[in-house]
Amino acid sequence: MNLHQRIREPGIVLAAGVYDALSALLVEQSGLPAAYLSGASVAYTRFGRSDIGLLSLDDVANVTTNIRERVDLPLIVDADTGFGNALNVMRTVRLLERAGASAIQLEDQTSPKRCGHLQGKSVISTREMCGKIRAAVDARRHAHTLVIARTDAVAVEGFDAALERAARYAEAGADMLFVEAVRSREQMQQVNRQLGPLCPLMANMVEGGMTPVSSAQDLTEIGYRLVIFPGGTVRALTHALQGYLASLQAHGTTQPWRDRMLDFDGLNAVIGTPQLLALGQRYD
Repeated sequence: MNLHQRIREPGIVLAAGVYDALSALLVEQSGLPAAYLSGASVAYTRFGRSDIGLLSLDDVANVTTNIRERVDLPLIVDADTGFGNALNVMRTVRLLERAGASAIQLEDQTSPKRCGHLQGKSVISTREMCGKIRAAVDARRHAHTLVIARTDAVAVEGFDAALERAARYAEAGADMLFVEAVRSREQMQQVNRQLGPLCPLMANMVEGGMTPVSSAQDLTEIGYRLVIFPGGTVRALTHALQGYLASLQAHGTTQPWRDRMLDFDGLNAVIGTPQLLALGQRYD
């Protein structure tokens, strides 16, 4: 069952954030049903920088290709603003679809964009964004490749204006809507009342962000069809690595941390080294 079919089935699709092939492999091995390639997490891990529009299309496409070569699970790809105008969006969709994206998310921020939970955002016109969505739909080769339209207008134009924008994006052909940085459960319910009849809806859970973090079960009851936890993976990793490095600095050895890390054989088992070596022997 592809993602296009899955979001129309009962229940909600929970997607964990990933930023490279290893993190995506761990998500797949965990049994979670989908992964979300977070542009912010790629910026954090690839550049050690904030999500302020530093990524290029090639950056995102390269990571997408590496992930798809390693895992089979549905992959939602954050394509930021589409990296330009409607013609650029067409190229973005074609490249990411070929790289293995199951869904491509486009947002209505101006360039350079910034994280949806940072202040100081601005948005393009509704008309321009609708043109980008139509271009994305026209450019994809397969109908099951989802086009997700995100609006950041809540922080710029207000909640009601964001709902109106999202409705227009559905009319333009978006397969799923994503109203970013809603501020309360009541707003989340209103999003679903007004936009749910138009097409499936996505929720974004950011620890410490603008939107209250809710469980998948709670979001299902509200009406969402997809929930992403995009930055949780890299935040958990960063916290764990800070602890490991503090212990190494304090003790001069990894021994006190051994029960919280994999050894050499343990990591090789996770990434499939024995199977890879066995495959190579077939061609000796």
